[in-house]
Amino acid sequence: MTITLEQIDAEQARIKADQERIDAMIEAFKTQAHATEYRIDAATIPLAAGERFAGSILNDDGSLSHYLILLPGDADDINWSDAKAWAAERGGELPTRREQSLLFANLKGEFQERAYWSAEQHSENSGWAWCQGFGGGSQGDFRQGHELRARAVRRFTPSREA
Repeated sequence: MTITLEQIDAEQARIKADQERIDAMIEAFKTQAHATEYRIDAATIPLAAGERFAGSILNDDGSLSHYLILLPGDADDINWSDAKAWAAERGGELPTRREQSLLFANLKGEFQERAYWSAEQHSENSGWAWCQGFGGGSQGDFRQGHELRARAVRRFTPSREA
């Protein structure tokens, strides 16, 4: 049998097309979700009398940022600035909006069905701050002079011992 240049070119084109198809399959495979393992290190979280463990706050990559602890007591009919000072007097801070979502999910029963100040100011509306409603779970904003309720939290990050 005689092999021609046209046959060689045709076979090479077929092999090239196969290789491109295989390369595309490999790239598609690389983008698929793969089984992973998530390690949770044991941590002892000290709680003072009346404190409640709310859960963990994660970074965007899924790693632990900190554990959230709800402090005892609450303030009623307090403006945002006074609420921040009140929380600091108790050794804590107002929770962030993200932390308030966790508090609503895990410790809703610790709150009255009212709005509670968050630590976050509104980025576009000067003089406004965010709050969390513990009746239905919605978040919204109010003028900082408005009087809402407040709870304080503290954050615990375990030491990273080798």
